[in-house]
Amino acid sequence: MTVDPHTLLMLPKIPGIGIMRLRSLVNYFGDPVRVLEATPRELAAVEGIEEKTAMVIARFCRSAAMADIRRHADDQMRRLERLGGRLVSFWDKDYPVNLKKIYDPPVALFTRGTFDLKDACSIAVVGTRDPSPYGVHFAERFTTDLARKGLPIISGLARGIDTCAHGAALRAHARTIAVIGSGIDRIYPSENGPLAERIARSGVVISEYEMGAKPDAVNFPRRNRIISGIALATLVVETGTDGGAMITATTALDQNRDVFAVPSAVNEKQKSGTNLLIRESKALLVECADDILAELAPRLRGVINSPSPVQREAPADLSLFERQIYDALPEDTPVHIDTLVQCAGLSIADTLVHLLSLEIKGVVRQTPGKMFSRL
Repeated sequence: MTVDPHTLLMLPKIPGIGIMRLRSLVNYFGDPVRVLEATPRELAAVEGIEEKTAMVIARFCRSAAMADIRRHADDQMRRLERLGGRLVSFWDKDYPVNLKKIYDPPVALFTRGTFDLKDACSIAVVGTRDPSPYGVHFAERFTTDLARKGLPIISGLARGIDTCAHGAALRAHARTIAVIGSGIDRIYPSENGPLAERIARSGVVISEYEMGAKPDAVNFPRRNRIISGIALATLVVETGTDGGAMITATTALDQNRDVFAVPSAVNEKQKSGTNLLIRESKALLVECADDILAELAPRLRGVINSPSPVQREAPADLSLFERQIYDALPEDTPVHIDTLVQCAGLSIADTLVHLLSLEIKGVVRQTPGKMFSRL
């Protein structure tokens, strides 16, 4: 069924209506508008609504205070429409099917972009906000390989691994989903605003928080259940033992979803969360995307793209020396500047000058440690 989004925004503001009761009321009446019009006796017929609560709800719905709630809902809808967004309710047909199955799914999602049936096969990629070159490399490598198989990538638009995952998915011309812990009109971190715009054009940016909601710290652990809830499985790339990605892994396990982890170096004590997940048998150790695909194969039949070699051609506008450097870079693994100088056959000064030009053109990226790779 389709519910009125404007009225749906009003219901949580009414005393006595929490999320669980809201879901029960809409399921019973079939439309939020009928909840506002119901008598105390009709409300009390709903499971979980006591007579006293029914009286409180009915009385409030007929009070002058409803005018303020209606104005608030009006303002929310106007702001959403100005942004080109939409409110997707739990009862709408395009609400993510996997998310409906968790214990406490949001009753409404503020969205920019559109959902797709393939989102049921999405893979969540999460990790630390302060990744090492190792973490960046594997986040991008796993994401690229999964995305090329046609699997949507979901993450949280945070700094670090989340940003790497979204960016790699977009570079692979794949669908990606961002779940944020603020209003969709208040992208956090702010430097990811352009990234959110790109995601909304080919995927979807979503939040359960109202327009204008600040990125309060308490929002992020709660939004993690949506990341794992939409996904078929969760991949943890690099995280501390108490990082936010560990919360996502825990919620994924609570939701009976698969969790995979990329092992960290044993001397990286600050980022040993993935090793802990593996050691406690909470996550399956994976070394490449094929490990994930093999484990999920029965559920991905007819979904993943057939394997085909991807031929990357150098952009047409490269100079002779830029093309020489571009061709010397391997397809997937970042290389150190010293190795690149030897492979390209140029001086280190010339190599650095042309690398800067390639970075400006958006075909090469530099990672910490003077490591370079193709985009």
